[in-house]
Amino acid sequence: VPYILCVSGRKVCATCTSRLVTMRGELAVLTCVGVVVLLFCSTTAKLKEGDCEVCIKFLTKFTDGLSSSEKDDAAVVEKKFREACAQAKKKENRFCYYVGGTEDAATGLVKEVVRPVTSSIPAEKICEKLKKLDSQICELKYDKQIDLKNVDLKKLRVKELKKILFDWEEECKGCVEKDDFVKRIEELKPRHVEL
Repeated sequence: VPYILCVSGRKVCATCTSRLVTMRGELAVLTCVGVVVLLFCSTTAKLKEGDCEVCIKFLTKFTDGLSSSEKDDAAVVEKKFREACAQAKKKENRFCYYVGGTEDAATGLVKEVVRPVTSSIPAEKICEKLKKLDSQICELKYDKQIDLKNVDLKKLRVKELKKILFDWEEECKGCVEKDDFVKRIEELKPRHVEL
């Protein structure tokens, strides 16, 4: 049997050395797998600051609008939720689509919203559970609002000016230059912005 001389000066057979190396390799792989599992569990377990912004706000507003007698009946909660989703716009409508609250939705997670609402579970916890089922629910964020009272419209991009008009459900026919959009927004400002 061939022997290998260790750093410590002892003789160790080559077969034992290869077994030891194999065991160390397996231990290293198991350690790596364990670390990955722990990291994955810790990132999906709790919501981070700013996560599920649309989900939390929509569900909080929805549950605050229900009476205590309505919260006790799952059928009523589901009906009211679908009604709220029918009224929802933009990001909130997208949230409703993801959970199955809209007519054109392909998913059916409404029961995952209704059941916790009837149990008076806070919106944050409901959204945390929904995130585990479909992560894109918590990726929704509201668009950054522009303070139209104090902003210099000439410093905004044309894309942002167009978005302001779109949010107001207004058009700018014949607008080609940035100054055209600025002028149109200034004309419409008294109707849409409280000064």
